[in-house]
Amino acid sequence: MKRARIAYRGEVCVAIASGGGLILPDGRAITESDALFLPPVEPRTSFALGLNYAAHQSELGFKPPEKPLIFLKGPNTFVGHRGETPRPPNVKLMHYECELAVVIGRAGKNISRADAMDYVAGYTIANDYVVRDLIENYYRPNLRAKSRDRFTPLGPWLVDAADVPDPHALELRTFVNGELTQHGNTRDMIFDIPFLIAYLSEFMTLSAGDMILTGTPEGVKNVEPGDEVVCEIERLGRLTNTIVAD
Repeated sequence: MKRARIAYRGEVCVAIASGGGLILPDGRAITESDALFLPPVEPRTSFALGLNYAAHQSELGFKPPEKPLIFLKGPNTFVGHRGETPRPPNVKLMHYECELAVVIGRAGKNISRADAMDYVAGYTIANDYVVRDLIENYYRPNLRAKSRDRFTPLGPWLVDAADVPDPHALELRTFVNGELTQHGNTRDMIFDIPFLIAYLSEFMTLSAGDMILTGTPEGVKNVEPGDEVVCEIERLGRLTNTIVAD
């Protein structure tokens, strides 16, 4: 099942995807264009992975990390499907990062790799923008580069884990103004989902609603105000976003 958090006529609710439209909790059917899409999960603790695809590491000129490069993202960074992301003035390179986002379904600590996938509620698409100019040291991701307001579009759907039999075999694509600019597959992740859940839960409790953004493949490109960026992940849908001037 695919669910969306939306605002409709002044109220926030969870709607179900159905035949190209949405079904509200009271059973009414509306079109997607009638709704304001919000991030499909109310942001809690959100973990983001750097350099989790080997080809992307080579693209940026970095060596593979020995352990996961993980940083936190605040709730201010998230915006829903069809939202706008501001490009700061006087920057040279700002690019998208299409990523599979894993949503935790129940609390757990010291979770084993063997049990890790039982803690996944579902998946959504994240586009984790970065201002490359502002990264001083990639092994310590800079807050100014990655955690700006509305810098991480999320959605449109939360797709149940049961509807994604193998999250490690999903095609990822990004289109800028209709042109395919990024293409990869989640099978190329260096640290897979069970490893990441086990790794994080060794030292902290994971809670329902927490998210893990699993990194991006190669193919990043500069974006400018007016650009429409679409991130697509097999089985999860298409996340659309527009760049605006800050």
